[in-house]
Formats: sequence, structure tokens, C-alpha cells
Amino acid sequence: MRRFVRIAGFCLTLALFAGLMSLPTAAATRLKFSTQGLGTSMYVYASTIAQIAEKYLPAGYAIDIETTGGGINGPMLVGAKKADIALANSAPANWVMNGEILGRPPAPGFRAIVGGMDRPFVVVIFTEQFIKKSGITSLEEIAARKYPVRVAIKTKGMLGEAAGEQILKAVGASYENIKSWGGSVTHAGSPEIVSMLRDNRADITIDHIPAGQASIGELSLTTAIRFIAIPEKVRNELVKLGWEKTVMPKDTWSKQPEDKPTLSSSVVVVVREDLPADVAYALTKAICENKKTLVEAHASIQPFDPRTAWELEKCGVPLHPAAEKYYKDVGFMK
Repeated sequence: MRRFVRIAGFCLTLALFAGLMSLPTAAATRLKFSTQGLGTSMYVYASTIAQIAEKYLPAGYAIDIETTGGGINGPMLVGAKKADIALANSAPANWVMNGEILGRPPAPGFRAIVGGMDRPFVVVIFTEQFIKKSGITSLEEIAARKYPVRVAIKTKGMLGEAAGEQILKAVGASYENIKSWGGSVTHAGSPEIVSMLRDNRADITIDHIPAGQASIGELSLTTAIRFIAIPEKVRNELVKLGWEKTVMPKDTWSKQPEDKPTLSSSVVVVVREDLPADVAYALTKAICENKKTLVEAHASIQPFDPRTAWELEKCGVPLHPAAEKYYKDVGFMK
């Protein structure tokens, strides 16, 4: 009888254990990471960060990559709590948070955790055919002569297009002015812009791209073009709009034998301002401690310096308090 009781008790224990094992586990908290589409550098950045972060996030957290387009979409979605993490550029992140430049209500519900992840450049390109035909070698001359220039530029909503529009307006050659002078402004994707410049269907383009970007790299190898400096007065004016002054080193591109004063708006990682502190801290730590892996995934991350990733000019917007704690913990920030 005692043996039977012991066996029955053992079976009951097994049954209870099996029942516990079969109970559904708590669902993971899935963080939505907003980025650009497949094939873009932003997608590579995001997917690599997500992979790295798995080893750092608190138990029960996971990351889902969501392709939601470029430009201002990421910080707007995070500010509206429709995404938890996003990649953006520092200038448009600032525009979204403050609302003034975009002419929209401010969306302040997000904070930065890591800035300066790359070093893109604003490129201003004239074709040599245009220079030979017009004798114009600077942006200021286009406005001074009210020249009917043919501009090929990215579609609305892209940062390269915003850079071009702001620069042209700053020199007195706004889209409206160019059209009134008999010129044109055509919005298109990178392949079409390259084709237009190569086939003499456009005279100039302006874009915001990392060194080695394929389309401009191809253009510099196959077409007679000239990289044009951005005037200091214009650079100073655009710094007020969130841009950072920089210099594009000579030989960044073929047919660029000199350093060119220009502007930049580097990639920043933003998160919801109410993201739990341990999660924001873990994400910051994961990115800053794995530069080598990030660079192996995409060479344009090489300029990233975790020691200065907290600086406002690189982030565009204030830090999440947990990110600030990380930078202070490791001695990068006082």
C-alpha cells in the first residue's frame, strides 16, 4: 500500500510538472524598429543593430524590423508611439521634434540614444557641359544671373531633396525662382537623376549621401562632372536649421581633386521617450560596444565614434536619460 502511495505521488508530481511545462509562456515584448526599405544602408544598419541587441536586451524583449520609408517617417512614428526605435538623420529629427521647419505640430515624444553613426555629405554637382555652356561655376552665379538651370533632384520627403531645396533657396535660387527664369526642377530617383545628367537632360543635382554611394560613384566615373563647394554664408545659415558643417575630403569621389566645404546630417538612433530605462541603456550599450561588427556590416559606419555619440550636434535632439547614464558610466560624458 505504501509503495502504491509513493508511486501515485510520483505520478502526480510528474503530471503537475508536465502541466506547468505546457502552460503558455509570457509573450515577448516586441519592439518595432522603423527604417528604410530593403537594399538601403539604413536597413543594413537597423538589422545589424537588432541582431547585436539580442545579447544585451533584458529577458523577454525582441526586435522586429519594419520598413516605413525614409526622411522624417521614423522619428514621427516614434513620437506618435507607432514605433519604438527608428533610424533618422540628426537635422530632420530636430525638425520633427520642433515642428517649425516642417510646418507641422511638434512631435516631441522621442529621444536620441546614439548619434554620429556615419558621415554623409551634401554633394553639389554641375555637369561640365553646363559649365562650358553657361560659364557658371558656383551656386551664387545661378541666382545672380537668373539662369534657367535644369535641376534634377530626389523626390519630396527625402533628405537629399530637403538639402537641395534649402541650399538653393539660401542662394536666392528657390524652385519658384528657377522656374520663373525658364529653368526646371525634376524630382526623381537616383538612377533617373544619373541618367538625366549623363544624357544632358539636367545640369545640376544636390544630394545628401555617404561616401561610396553607388549612383554618385557611377556618375563620377562615367560622366564629366564637377563637385561644387557650398558657400560659407550658406553653410552658416543652414547650421541654424540643424545641419552640421564639415569638409568632404579630396578624392572622396572620382573627379574631386580638392577638399570641398559642405554640410552633413549624420544617422541617429531615436527611441520612445517612455522606453524603459533598462531597455534604452541596453540598446545604447549594444551599439557603442560593437562598432567593429557594425562597420563589417556597412563600411560607411567607419566614422562612428562612441566617445562623441552623445553630442547634441550629432544627435539633433536631447538624449534619453538612460543613454545619458550609459555615457556617464563609461566616462564619455561628464
